[in-house]
Amino acid sequence: MFTRGIDKRMKIILLIFSSILLIIVLRVFYVQVVDYKKLSNLASDLWSRNLPIEASRGRILDRNGVVLADNITTTSLVLIPNQIKNKKEVTEKLADILDVSFDEMKEHVYKETSIERVHPEGRRLSYEIADKIEALNFDGVYLVKESKRYYPYEEMLSHVLGYVGIDNQGLSGIELQYDDYLMGENGAIKYFSDAKGNKLELTDLYIEPQDGMDLQLTIDINIQKSVERELDNVIDMFNPDMALAVVMDPNTGEILAMSSRPNYDPNNYQNYSQEELSRNLPIWASYEPGSTQKIVTTASAVEEGVVDLFKDEFTDTGSVRVDTARIKCWKAGGHGHQTFLQVLQNSCNPGFVKMGQLLGKERLFHYLDLFGFGEKTGIDLNGEGEGIIFPLDKVGNIELATTAFGQGISVTPIHLVV
Repeated sequence: MFTRGIDKRMKIILLIFSSILLIIVLRVFYVQVVDYKKLSNLASDLWSRNLPIEASRGRILDRNGVVLADNITTTSLVLIPNQIKNKKEVTEKLADILDVSFDEMKEHVYKETSIERVHPEGRRLSYEIADKIEALNFDGVYLVKESKRYYPYEEMLSHVLGYVGIDNQGLSGIELQYDDYLMGENGAIKYFSDAKGNKLELTDLYIEPQDGMDLQLTIDINIQKSVERELDNVIDMFNPDMALAVVMDPNTGEILAMSSRPNYDPNNYQNYSQEELSRNLPIWASYEPGSTQKIVTTASAVEEGVVDLFKDEFTDTGSVRVDTARIKCWKAGGHGHQTFLQVLQNSCNPGFVKMGQLLGKERLFHYLDLFGFGEKTGIDLNGEGEGIIFPLDKVGNIELATTAFGQGISVTPIHLVV
């Protein structure tokens, strides 16, 4: 009996030790195989440090390869606080060179972190300031390469190109729309240090940055220059609140030039108000189509067969009354007796009122939909306004709405926005 009791206890102890051994083996297997990469990265973070090297942002080119947005090389200040020996002296010298207070620089120098990027005082430094810092030859004080966006044509095409922030991220226009392609991937110089941050005598590793992709637009810089010049002439002659122009290839829809006033210099976007920066008028603004709408009305009337441009006639007396509104022709006394082809040639308002009435509200608004009024163009620029045509069931006077839309004007309380 006594022997059997001992055997039983030995088996239990053996089972416990076997279970513990199995758990240890499984844990070691998990650490060495399953969780190896994570633990290796954590260990590496304890003794390796990265000095960032910023990738160059992709250039923006016009259709002929002319550079519209480029980069210039600058340097920025990075500190390794644990490597700085005389922190007070370093703080005083750097504060003097960067023209900031001692307390502001002290926050960076004395910060308990492995790497401290001096921001914003130490970003995008001039060559003169960078040379002064380099001449100090302080341990733990590093200058790293950065690229700064540069727009060689300054205000030209500013709303289309947009601008970038201090970290080279796109904030507006093409820069924002294609930021993922233009941004690139930063690199680094990896060095090794002990637990106190002191640099070890090991070979540094260079991780090359991947520059962003170049982007080619449909813009033609020569046409753009002409547009900019004419807009400047308009501003000088008439001093309007705003001015805008778009040049498009009607066969492809490609935008060859686009600009508006007021504009800005994206190299110094900080000097402008948000209103000036964000209002790309050809994209953002809403306005009535005016007499260009008459082409749509004519095309709709011909397609539906309600008028024969060559045979059907109309007499223009100078105005026409629709409900309570009197719609005048631009020519005093009107154009008199004419065919509907002459109505189109003369841009005769009462004649287009007649076309709109012959079409009727349902057919006219159906063709407005087919022509794309009230829809976004889908242009790859941010901030595009969406065209609006007020629903007919919310309009007080259907006949007035139909005739107003027919000739491309707005009559209170109706507004056509495209």
